[in-house]
Amino acid sequence: MESTLDIFVKAIFSENMIFAYFLGMCSYLAVSKTVKTAVGLGAAVIFVLTVTVPVNFLLENYVLKAGALEWLGAEYAELDLSFLSFIMYIAVVASIVQLVEMLVEKFAPALYGALGIFLPLIAVNCSILGGALFMQERQYSTILDATAFSLGSGIGWFIAIVAIAAIREKLRYSNVPGPLRGLGITFIVTGLMGMAFMSFMGIKYGEEAPKEEIETVTTMIETNKENNIN
Repeated sequence: MESTLDIFVKAIFSENMIFAYFLGMCSYLAVSKTVKTAVGLGAAVIFVLTVTVPVNFLLENYVLKAGALEWLGAEYAELDLSFLSFIMYIAVVASIVQLVEMLVEKFAPALYGALGIFLPLIAVNCSILGGALFMQERQYSTILDATAFSLGSGIGWFIAIVAIAAIREKLRYSNVPGPLRGLGITFIVTGLMGMAFMSFMGIKYGEEAPKEEIETVTTMIETNKENNIN
């Protein structure tokens, strides 16, 4: 069973929302022209993911899935509201995004203007809804695991958009062939970064063999050696 730290690290690197699943590409491409706007949107995505996934975890486990309402009484034990999952997840995401939009407009009006329409569009960002659906599919056992996954996913998305923004700022002064300028070279760089992040998939996160299994294998090897000598 994966530890909370394993879930967190995997969400950042080997299961990165951009480079592993290519979720949230519209905002990733549109708002990554400068590092400043990329940092702002990345921070907003971290906040929205970290809040919405745990809230949706509670909804899933205490309201929506079959038997979740048993805490209200035995007569509700067979009630299954899982067909409402998509609607409820989207409602939670839209509510949190509205809160973030109000806060950014109040305390960072310059950033609010720079992000433009893409700030409210976080509500339909694939990575946000994808986080909730991954949480539902993987059936995390505790809210701490769900929170670690959401925070890691947000940080992974933040790293991806800030990295591509920094590269795009440098590419403006590079001799890029005409047909590849703009989104063309951005797609190529994104593909190369995705290939680089694939290297993290080879890391074993807490999957090493248990100590008892290692001792058993060692004993078998020693026994075979003795038999071969005899």
